[in-house]
Amino acid sequence: MTSTLPESTHIGAVALQVADLARSIAWYRDVIGARVLTRDGTRATLGAHDDDATLLELHERAGAAPMPTRGRLGLFHVAWLLPDRAALGRFLVHARTTGEPLGSADHLVSEAFYLQDPDGLGVEVYADRPRAAWRVQGQEVEMASLPIDAAGLQAASASEPWTGLPPRTRIGHVHLHVGDLGRSTTFYRDVLGLDVTNARYPGAVFLAAGGYHHHLGTNLWAGPHAVAVSEQDARLMWWELVVPDATTLSAVAFRADAAGALAHRESSARLVLADPWGTRLHVVVSGG
Repeated sequence: MTSTLPESTHIGAVALQVADLARSIAWYRDVIGARVLTRDGTRATLGAHDDDATLLELHERAGAAPMPTRGRLGLFHVAWLLPDRAALGRFLVHARTTGEPLGSADHLVSEAFYLQDPDGLGVEVYADRPRAAWRVQGQEVEMASLPIDAAGLQAASASEPWTGLPPRTRIGHVHLHVGDLGRSTTFYRDVLGLDVTNARYPGAVFLAAGGYHHHLGTNLWAGPHAVAVSEQDARLMWWELVVPDATTLSAVAFRADAAGALAHRESSARLVLADPWGTRLHVVVSGG
């Protein structure tokens, strides 16, 4: 069995545990621009406008402790991928009106903005540059963190108003705090099947399927004494990796079972895995 996942593999939905569902819904709606798809008691699903795909699940645990800036393993950020640069420019103009602190970076392969949700969970909103513009050396995609061209992005918006996350928005990648880059790479490369796309970024390793710059980032930036999140914390509950067929799913299950990482097989189309620090990953068949 090959350990390389098919090119069409991509991120599906992510699930977050939050302290106050109404507060989080309002933030993701008003700041990020998500549309509420469903709400039932302590759970809500959100997605883009004119698109019924669930991108985010919010689960309320009243009083959950906020995520500190350092010291916790698990989520660094969830990254919302906009369909084009013009949409990112419109988001920038909108985000400046919200009063939210806004970080930014030009990563060569993409342009990105960074925020924290009301529970301290990291959020990225970004747009990719065309693949033809990416710099590739051997098997590695060159990435960096450079100052962003905010004026150019604003010009790309063509002064059109922000009306929320546009159709074709998706979760582009997930970035995690881990306790050891070697162990995380063994799990996400050798067990899950992602390819390492950049291992030279300070304190981080990036992995992907199909030649993408990264579907997953792992880093040591939470600090040497960081501990895993608990069920009482605001946290990433799980994230989805969508594979094209049952054959691919079975290959992942075989490797995960051999490594002792298979938490359970939820159905014929969904596996639940746990990385070495307990972060849950659902591997699902597309359309399953």
